[in-house]
Amino acid sequence: MDTNIDFKNIWKQQTSNKPNIEELLGKLKKFKNENLRKLILTNLLLIATSLSITFIWYHYQPQLVTTKIGIILVILAMVIFLLAYNKLFMLFYKIDDTQSNSDYLQNLYLVKNKQKFMQTTMLNLYFIMLFLGICLYMYEYASRMTLMYGILAYGLTFIWIGINWFYLRPKTIRKQQLKIDELIDKFEEINNQLKE
Repeated sequence: MDTNIDFKNIWKQQTSNKPNIEELLGKLKKFKNENLRKLILTNLLLIATSLSITFIWYHYQPQLVTTKIGIILVILAMVIFLLAYNKLFMLFYKIDDTQSNSDYLQNLYLVKNKQKFMQTTMLNLYFIMLFLGICLYMYEYASRMTLMYGILAYGLTFIWIGINWFYLRPKTIRKQQLKIDELIDKFEEINNQLKE
């Protein structure tokens, strides 16, 4: 009976679930394209919304200063959010097929940090400014309504903002974090294998 067993050789012959680099690069390209599409769509929607609000201001000429401050706050919230959000464009644009695994990983870390900043600081600022702006904007028109309709108008607005804040925002954040964490984990795994 042979007692000389080559464990190292047996270990190397094991089949494990090693990430396929082509498949991973495909996922990275899909991630990049999805985020660039979202970035462009967000820009178009927020710019169109800002222009519509500006048109409403010009066309309907609100009388109260609170309405004007509300409009300015809403537009300012969108502009500030877009300025910060568009900085992600360059991070996504930098990711290309000619990079090394460690470069991909570094870029993904940068994207993750920027997304975290957007998901916390910028999104909080955006929602607060938007909420205050809408409340101030609505005051002029709600004050002309009966008490019941005024409460209903504000109530529906608060419910809509609450759904966005407590349900849609956390769900979107979790989804974004899951996608980038999965990519980072796979690239870390490949980097560790290359170092061995």
